[in-house]
Amino acid sequence: MQGFHLLYTKNALPKTMGRRWAVVGLLTKGFEVEMYTGTPQGEAVGFADRIVAALPGFVREPDSRNVEYTTPPLPRYEHLLVALLKPRAQLRAYLQTLGDYTLLPGSTLALGGSDRFVRSDPQNPYHDYIEQTYGTRVVTASIHINVGIPEPELLMQACRLIRMEAALYLALSASSPFLDGQVTGSFSHRWQVFPRTPATVPLFASHSHYIDWTNDQLALGTMQNVRHLWSSVRPNGDRRPYDLNRLELRICDLVSDPVALLAITTLLELRLHQMLAKPESLDPLTRSPFTPTELAAIADRNEDAVARQGLAAPIVRWDTGETLSAADWIANQQAEVTDLARELGIACFLGPLSSILAHGPEAHRWLQAHHQGRSPTDILQTAIQTMAHQEQNLLVLL
Repeated sequence: MQGFHLLYTKNALPKTMGRRWAVVGLLTKGFEVEMYTGTPQGEAVGFADRIVAALPGFVREPDSRNVEYTTPPLPRYEHLLVALLKPRAQLRAYLQTLGDYTLLPGSTLALGGSDRFVRSDPQNPYHDYIEQTYGTRVVTASIHINVGIPEPELLMQACRLIRMEAALYLALSASSPFLDGQVTGSFSHRWQVFPRTPATVPLFASHSHYIDWTNDQLALGTMQNVRHLWSSVRPNGDRRPYDLNRLELRICDLVSDPVALLAITTLLELRLHQMLAKPESLDPLTRSPFTPTELAAIADRNEDAVARQGLAAPIVRWDTGETLSAADWIANQQAEVTDLARELGIACFLGPLSSILAHGPEAHRWLQAHHQGRSPTDILQTAIQTMAHQEQNLLVLL
């Protein structure tokens, strides 16, 4: 994903940062969208090899039942909406040429198929390693949100901040309460079983710390390549770990509703704007009562709690040590950034966050329907139709 940048000007030179940047516009943002293909009945069916051959912009995942497309880095949200919808419409149209096939919501093999790996590229040695090491725990669908920050030390700080708050974005996006037709007991079964790799990832104190740590992991074999850092947040760029230009938030389950995804992304961008405006006030390494090791452990525990309990999960704030629900912390942040959203002209894109807090993301709504007596099969089949209708209605407006 090339082209990420930050609109900025040089100001003072604080000792801790070397430079200070004043943001004068929206950050560039882009998405990596992983989705399952399958039948309207909810069975996942693999077409990745055919899709990649037929449609530009799509790439394989290790398992052929899901496929990925990326959007270009764009600052304006209305352009992001188009970039999200157009490839999806092309993919739907192509699937119809293969038969009665569609796109599936959710981040796990909700109605079956987790007992086997269906390789998309049998000759790929990295895929060999993934299948043999992790099995179908990695056969998930998700949204990765990339935000452009090209100044490396600010990028490292942004990764520290969002790592400590990543659980909030999982709470807003959870969409994997089912697996193989059963209720898992989690709101995000995907993140509960996904193999975070390496097992322990520190908060990177500097760009040089990240470079040294990455090279150490490659030498130890805990990472197979520079992409093999599967954490909730990571720095990304065209030549990792050296040339970096964006923060990649990897924790989110698949958000099938583009409007909800833009609301989540708006909160993320506004939080980064707050940090960029006053970097000295939002650094977990200097503004927390916890040590760096404690902070990394807290981040992991918060993510695990939200994967299990969703918006209601009790989590620990990195800055105060207070325990509160994920929903309450999100509501606090939303209130804090509302004026900034108006100043930047993006308040309308933040607005749907209130609906997510009130009604929950897909996992909450699906589990509520299950508690009312509906089966996972019925719920997912309805969700398949809902996702298609949402896309059709939005495409009419473009």
